[in-house]
Amino acid sequence: MSDAGAAPVASGTFTPDRRWSVGGALTVDSAGAVLAASEEAALPETGVVSLSAVHTVDSAGVAVMLSWRRRAAAEGRKLVFVDVPPNLVALAQLYGVEDLLES
Repeated sequence: MSDAGAAPVASGTFTPDRRWSVGGALTVDSAGAVLAASEEAALPETGVVSLSAVHTVDSAGVAVMLSWRRRAAAEGRKLVFVDVPPNLVALAQLYGVEDLLES
């Protein structure tokens, strides 16, 4: 769910039967809370994580995504990120983890 126009903190909808959706600012200020909330939920059955509503991201957001990928691998699941904003693509390339964004 998106919090655009509200506080600059990311929020997420972590439902196991559909895709996960993350919105807002996925930064050092919110990454811990988003990761904690996601740990309480089963991975999405579709394996899809939508980032369409993320409007601000920093290296902590990339770390959250890496953590989700490690979790999925540990559970023998595939996780795909869709609707990735350009600023997140640029960060992934900067840190040499652009393969994180591949399906």
